[in-house]
Amino acid sequence: MRILAIESSCDETAAAVIEDGRKIISSVINTQVAEHGLYGGVVPEIASRRHTENIVGVAEKALGDAGMELSEVDAFGVTAAPGLIGALLVGVNFAKGLSLATGKPLVPVHHLRSHIAANYLAHPELEPPFLCLVVSGGHSHIVEVSDYTKFKILGKTRDDAAGEAFDKAARAMGLPYPGGVFLDKEAAKGDPKAYKLPKPKVEGCPLDMSFSGLKTAVVNILHNAKQRGEEVNIPDLCASYQNVICHALVDRLMLAAEEGGYKTVVAAGGVSANSGLRALLERECKRRHLRLFVPPLELCGDNAAMVGSQAYYEAKEGHFADLSLNARPTMPIDEDF
Repeated sequence: MRILAIESSCDETAAAVIEDGRKIISSVINTQVAEHGLYGGVVPEIASRRHTENIVGVAEKALGDAGMELSEVDAFGVTAAPGLIGALLVGVNFAKGLSLATGKPLVPVHHLRSHIAANYLAHPELEPPFLCLVVSGGHSHIVEVSDYTKFKILGKTRDDAAGEAFDKAARAMGLPYPGGVFLDKEAAKGDPKAYKLPKPKVEGCPLDMSFSGLKTAVVNILHNAKQRGEEVNIPDLCASYQNVICHALVDRLMLAAEEGGYKTVVAAGGVSANSGLRALLERECKRRHLRLFVPPLELCGDNAAMVGSQAYYEAKEGHFADLSLNARPTMPIDEDF
């Protein structure tokens, strides 16, 4: 089965052709990072307009790179939730139009499920069940993946996601957008023990996370230093901050793996590209003799290839949609469309 997949949940307009959920035939991404960088973050109205302008060209290029005609596509997969509602609507309505025009099936895909599926493209040997840490700009989840379309949330953030915490702290430090990337680079030059920061935890819920207080602690350090006329060692602060967040994520993942008896651990989402997180995951999994799978950097961020992979498994379960499909800004990963 060859699926033309569409992704437009945030600030990347992407299309890809995926075969049987495991093979990338083509993948095209049009990013808006430079434009949103002017404002220090994604502007939803601008993102929606750019998706509208770019989506036809991106889809045509994905088909062209695959050497295929639209009539040769077996189904259309599209990110329908969660994300920026205006951005999602562009992709959903475009995919609905393709389905209506060709009579081919329409497969709605959950954005976080597709991030997990990015690993299927990179690691042919990976199959459920496994435990997955899903970390992105808007989400931080520990998810039990019992099958390709069966998920259970074991732990999650109660406030800010890890990616959001990285980006907001980076902005407060005066780092360029996208903040998490530049914070990671600065952290590589710093001492992770230079600043004493609070270790986030949620009483009574050992697998849940909270990053809001940690972010506030960094902002307070910056404000207090400014009031006293003192210099802040940015690389040291970045390293200390990143170290606490990574340990909060990995320590909980290891606890969940131990409690559930899991031997295979997976990371997914944009923050899985963070060098500190990847290094800590490798170290802790090696120490516990766990198999670890992480996507290559090019599949960590938003892309349509991962959407096409998950769409294949959703289609196998008969999870299709008709033209009444609507986009949803929020939706739990364990809920079907």
